[in-house]
Amino acid sequence: MSTTERRVAIVTGGARGIGAATALRLARDGRSVAVLDLDEGACAGTVDAITAAGGTALAVGCDVADAARAAEAVERVAAELGPPTVLVNNAGVLRDNLLFKMSEDDWDTVIGVHLRGAFLMTRACQKHMVDAGFGRIVCLSSSSALGNRGQLNYAAAKAGLQGFTKTLAKELGKFGVTANAVAPGFIATDMTAATAARVGMDFDAFQEAAASQIPVQRVGRPEDVADAIAYFTGDAAGFVSGQVLYVAGGPLD
Repeated sequence: MSTTERRVAIVTGGARGIGAATALRLARDGRSVAVLDLDEGACAGTVDAITAAGGTALAVGCDVADAARAAEAVERVAAELGPPTVLVNNAGVLRDNLLFKMSEDDWDTVIGVHLRGAFLMTRACQKHMVDAGFGRIVCLSSSSALGNRGQLNYAAAKAGLQGFTKTLAKELGKFGVTANAVAPGFIATDMTAATAARVGMDFDAFQEAAASQIPVQRVGRPEDVADAIAYFTGDAAGFVSGQVLYVAGGPLD
């Protein structure tokens, strides 16, 4: 258990994948963790794993793109766990397609969850952070922010989160709040499995092909990303803000 002061963390999209790994890691670091996802019931596995290890966790159902529900979720966390001073904006969806096939709903859904969701959750949490004189905000970007065929909406959202994060760092730094972004490369999750299915590849073959192009010769695991996020949320990262860390197994062209 970390000696870091116990603080309350919110992890959006915490039911599975990177979000679940992050919630578990922050709990091991001594955080009380609110696990948010669209379906509250889907958070049970993450919450149970945390509590079984002796941690404290709360499942909260929330559509982060809905302003009222985002605000209600944050206030519920504050009432049941305490004021949230760590926020991980991880919630995300895919609606991949080429430009000429992409619908307005495909665009709006992805931008809404990733960008609007991060804005709404951060706005709802920032008062608690400012009042505490301490805050850690981590936004999940992606290597796709550099451009990726078939992901126009996702790439735009993830690039937008980098500018969002850097601006938060400038606005909130004087209140003891830092903001950083983690940009994963290929991570083996349900989302990358969905991408493999979209392009008609077996997921194992898809991972092998990806690993062959990565300098460390393997694909990433959710825990790889969770470790980077955990650093940014700790006291030791108090002089690190407005940064984007690519967790991709090597440099990106």
